Amino acid sequence: MALKKVVLDVLKPLKGPSIVELAQSLSDVDGVKRVMVVVNEIDVETVTLTITVEGPDIDFDDLRSCVERLGGVIHSVDQVIAENEEEEG
Repeated sequence: MALKKVVLDVLKPLKGPSIVELAQSLSDVDGVKRVMVVVNEIDVETVTLTITVEGPDIDFDDLRSCVERLGGVIHSVDQVIAENEEEEG
């Protein structure tokens, strides 16, 4: 099954990379075609984000590693779309 869409609730440090840098880094993950980052809340030290990632075959482990490498923490996975690539016949 290929992951086509993943929506993440992420907390990142305010002084960490910008959401532009975060989106660019996530777009480099294998299988990712589109990244959308929405700021939900800004606190004194943190930013709460909703990150939507879409692509033909998203590598979730690489996606998680990228978020963590940039200082983020995944609070929850809020939506997933997976599709069976096998053709019926």
